[in-house]
Amino acid sequence: MASQVEICNGALNQLGATTILSLTEDSKNARILNQRYNAVRDRVFREHPWNCLTKRAKLAQDTTAPTYEFTYAYTLPSDNLRILKFADIATSYAVSNDINYKIENGKLLTDSGEVYILYVARITDTSVYDTSLSETLSAALAADIAYAITGSTTVLELMEVKYKDKLKDARFADATEGMPDEIDSDYPFIASRY
Repeated sequence: MASQVEICNGALNQLGATTILSLTEDSKNARILNQRYNAVRDRVFREHPWNCLTKRAKLAQDTTAPTYEFTYAYTLPSDNLRILKFADIATSYAVSNDINYKIENGKLLTDSGEVYILYVARITDTSVYDTSLSETLSAALAADIAYAITGSTTVLELMEVKYKDKLKDARFADATEGMPDEIDSDYPFIASRY
């Protein structure tokens, strides 16, 4: 799989710019990529429930309860970027749209006494990224740094379109792996389409 530098060089190649050997080298391209890589990576991770980035966890209940509205608080994992599903034992692992909860300041607040989550994790080891994610991340970086590298709004617009196309293709490929999630029959329009 692609390394962090290879993902960054993929972005530079799309811009026709000089590639780098490391993010810490003393060059304009490396400094810009070093500054922007983490933010762009996290944004791309949040935009789709990437199979290679999902994790499951049982959350430990905090000793301090919320001041009002909810009974329990749970600290979210430090690598959490986006919760995809939330379940508890009492409701037979019902998905999140059946359970009242709120995310505030790194905590999950709820009335559920035992909590399990499926979430998108901030995974920095690029060896676990599938090819579609690596290519989408390169396209997102190219769009993000296009103006800083080329000074061209035309190139910036082209890179934004390219990124959206890569993201669409990657979402399709990623979503077709595994069994589809069951559609909630409480939503008759969706159920009838299913």
